[in-house]
Amino acid sequence: MTTGSHAFGERIDRLRADLVDQARRVLTVVEASFEALFGRSPERAAWVFAADDEIDRVDVAIERACVDILDDATEVGARLDAEQVRMLLTIAKINNELERVADAAVDVAELGQRPVSGPYPDTFRVMANSVIGILRDTGTVVARKDPALAKVVLQSQHAVAAFKAAIVRDAEQKIAAGSMTVDFAFTLHELASLCELIADHCTNIAEQVIYATTGAIVRHTADRWEEVQNKKEPLGH
Repeated sequence: MTTGSHAFGERIDRLRADLVDQARRVLTVVEASFEALFGRSPERAAWVFAADDEIDRVDVAIERACVDILDDATEVGARLDAEQVRMLLTIAKINNELERVADAAVDVAELGQRPVSGPYPDTFRVMANSVIGILRDTGTVVARKDPALAKVVLQSQHAVAAFKAAIVRDAEQKIAAGSMTVDFAFTLHELASLCELIADHCTNIAEQVIYATTGAIVRHTADRWEEVQNKKEPLGH
């Protein structure tokens, strides 16, 4: 085994490429989960469940690879630089967020198999498409290590919250008017919450990329994102 810092750097680069592939895989599963939902397709839902098994397998492989690199470096007395350590930590955290996004996609596909009493509101369809777009941008953020686009992803959280509030408000009004069943309203609320959860994981990933590339720590306050500059040097691009 080659033990130089350069060799470990190559392993980290390969691992980051695996993470980018995982992000693409997760995006495909999320897209398929909403296809299963809106198309009420058990076949598409079954595909989502099978694809999630592969995502789980890759999730474990990436996590183990991160640990193996650290263990191997320790064993041979190699010193990873700060950039390499921070990239490994970032890969591990983003990997975990992606796996949770896939879990949410499975939940969407499962909810799509419930009998429903009417069509999904247009507002929810727009929300779902928006969340897919946010996840697509998040994958680009990971692939390009793009802190500027990461900040765009952060700001999208407010739009997703507004969509959910509008959907819940509309459902309450329709229940009162007798034009929506309580069961359907509950299902719709669960789906909107899953969309919000996916967006939350995307913002967590965006935070990690901003930290890895600029050294800045971003935190969400009551109504906006605030950046706290870290004293450590940022990672190279």
